[in-house]
Amino acid sequence: MPHDPSSSRTALRICPLCEATCGLTLTIEGTRVTGARGDREDVFSKGFICPKGASIGGLDEDPDRLRTPLVRKDGVLTEASWSEAFDAIAHALPAVSREHGPQAVGVVLGNPNVHTMAGALYPPALLAALRTRALFTASTLDQMPKHVSSGLLFGDPNAIPVPDLDRTDHLLMLGANPLESNGSLCTAPDFPGRLKALRRRGGTLTVVDPRRTRTARLADRHVAIRPGTDALLLAAMAHVLFEEKLTDPGALADHVEGLGEVAEAVRDFTPEAVAAACDVDAGTIRTLARELAAARTAAVYGRIGSCTVEHGTLASWLVDVLNVLTGNLDRPGGALFPLSATARAPRPAGPGRGFALGRWASRVSGHPEAKGELPLSALAEEIATPGEGRIRALIVLAANPVLSAPDGDRLDAALADGLDFMVSVDPYLNETSRHADVVLPPPPPSQSAHFDFAFNALAVRNQVRYTRPALPLDADRMDEAEILARLVLAVSGMHGAEPDAVDAMIIDRALGKAVADPLSPVHGRDPAELAAALTGRTGAERRLDLMLRLGPYGEGFGPYGEGFGASGEGFGPSGEGAAPDGLSLERLLAHPHGIDLGPLAPRIPTVLTTRSGRVELFPAPIAADLPRLRRALDGRADPEALVLIGRRHLRSNNSWLHNVAALRGGSNVCTLQIHPEDAARLGLTDGAPATITADGGELTVPVEVTDGVRTGVVSLPHGWGHDRPGTRMSVAAEQPGVNVNQLLDGSRLDPLSGTAVLNGIPVTVAPSR
Repeated sequence: MPHDPSSSRTALRICPLCEATCGLTLTIEGTRVTGARGDREDVFSKGFICPKGASIGGLDEDPDRLRTPLVRKDGVLTEASWSEAFDAIAHALPAVSREHGPQAVGVVLGNPNVHTMAGALYPPALLAALRTRALFTASTLDQMPKHVSSGLLFGDPNAIPVPDLDRTDHLLMLGANPLESNGSLCTAPDFPGRLKALRRRGGTLTVVDPRRTRTARLADRHVAIRPGTDALLLAAMAHVLFEEKLTDPGALADHVEGLGEVAEAVRDFTPEAVAAACDVDAGTIRTLARELAAARTAAVYGRIGSCTVEHGTLASWLVDVLNVLTGNLDRPGGALFPLSATARAPRPAGPGRGFALGRWASRVSGHPEAKGELPLSALAEEIATPGEGRIRALIVLAANPVLSAPDGDRLDAALADGLDFMVSVDPYLNETSRHADVVLPPPPPSQSAHFDFAFNALAVRNQVRYTRPALPLDADRMDEAEILARLVLAVSGMHGAEPDAVDAMIIDRALGKAVADPLSPVHGRDPAELAAALTGRTGAERRLDLMLRLGPYGEGFGPYGEGFGASGEGFGPSGEGAAPDGLSLERLLAHPHGIDLGPLAPRIPTVLTTRSGRVELFPAPIAADLPRLRRALDGRADPEALVLIGRRHLRSNNSWLHNVAALRGGSNVCTLQIHPEDAARLGLTDGAPATITADGGELTVPVEVTDGVRTGVVSLPHGWGHDRPGTRMSVAAEQPGVNVNQLLDGSRLDPLSGTAVLNGIPVTVAPSR
């Protein structure tokens, strides 16, 4: 039947598929999303779109997506009603907690939680209701080293400076490939276009990466470092800055302590001392340091390749040390702290509580907590090892750790045999959720509201955008916010209450604190009156309205809160931007393409919450870990040894999107990349199978011979291995690939952050027999 254009309409949607948060214009016919293009009027993305965003309709209507809950009956997951599913949860989980204590219930939060509005709003309430410390998240497979280093330096693990991409003259990038990943811990729609603009305005881009990625090919200089040695390279650059008297903290000088201690700490890390371990010659290292110091403005940016290594926290710390030493931290064109519309309004400068590590430890191996989380690598042993405090029940929110964590086989067995009860909130029956006793499926993106709580706090420009659902909720589906609110009620003894009760309770608590705070714009007001003034169709929207009103650009609540929250400065730290009446949900809804809040601006010292009220450049945990880095100076490479690194694909995001047919093929394939010289030495041929072996086992995978990876390095992509029985992901199962994390046994961790070492792993490779 021919398409009738008159039956189509369009709707706006912020893309939830990666950290770029691009604005989309969806084409809708009836109840289907039939197309997607970039929203040219979006204040942040300005029409940019990638293949993932363009395929959102395919994800939306994937026939393998679950529509109704599954409940295990007689050992088999069976479709059930929503009430039956929550009845089962309310019966089982509180009983486990009562009998064995709150630590017997574990929670796993996956990466998709920060890509949904509900995933950001409700997990804190769930954890509070459970009273458990057994929290495991995807952060310890990714960015936890940056949280830890930021906490130690600035007092707040979420105070992460991002490169000022649109104004910098010099960008040094380590372990990042934003032309494929679209960026990470640096929210920047059209990251490729921003890098090209940097080059066009005469700026310099240097990429440090063992692979000649698409990003590296764009750069002025590509440094093919030996994997896992980023901290050594950065320490040597800091040494050069001190040795050659190139340090100049500039306006930061009065807000930094520990410069002398850092100078002493990096004294042994000369370029000549680290060259062999890094496989980067000393002259290149000195040039990198001198160019960084000489640039008018510059930023150092490190990502997952420099985080998921044995010195990940030290590397993350040294990134900001270099930004401080060159005066580029907290200045335009350098690395700045974004100011999200839902952040706490700026406070007067002064000492804070600081940041502490290791407040408790995991039961079996004694891994210290970081940011309230335990290493996801330790989850299997916490379930499988007998004894008091063993995890007996598990809630998994949008996570697939059987594929994403080391030694998936061990975790797979622990989930199958070691739990009394498991709940999974997931749209698919995947490698992890297949073990659940109850599966609660959220609706597709078109039927969900979207606000980026996490990524606006990492954006390269201050802005705020919100999109309501493009399509009404199907009758048999439940909104994700309601799913998570009902989950909170089910575990807290309030099963059967209306889900809005959770939002009302959170709002009441937040307002109670706000009116008691002398620095709040609503100090002394009546919380009930303020709550009644909130707008929104749902409890989640009312909470968003509250956060916007009390945030740094907020309108407050009438006569005593008029203007712009606590500061009264208007939009942006310098009063820039649109909608001069201040932010609220209603005002945001009046700007469907978003509101520009202006460029990033210096925020120190108000951003600091360290005990000293200063940037603590040489914190004690860092000092205690440096001897381990010094020992790595002796790490000369065996010319015939191989180490493993991961890689990201533009058409993929971890294990999420392998069931979308439109995203298959092209570069999105599971192959073992190896340099031609290594392939010839080992007798490997392009396309033929090879066996790769490491601590956790062995895999057989097709070989891809390419000079895009340096000698001594092999690369396998992350998120594959869709060949386990009992899943319902038919497209992914057609080309399952192999699970790279099965090569890891989980014993290699960055000790400060508990992050799994996923890169720089010794491996052997041989032709398959």
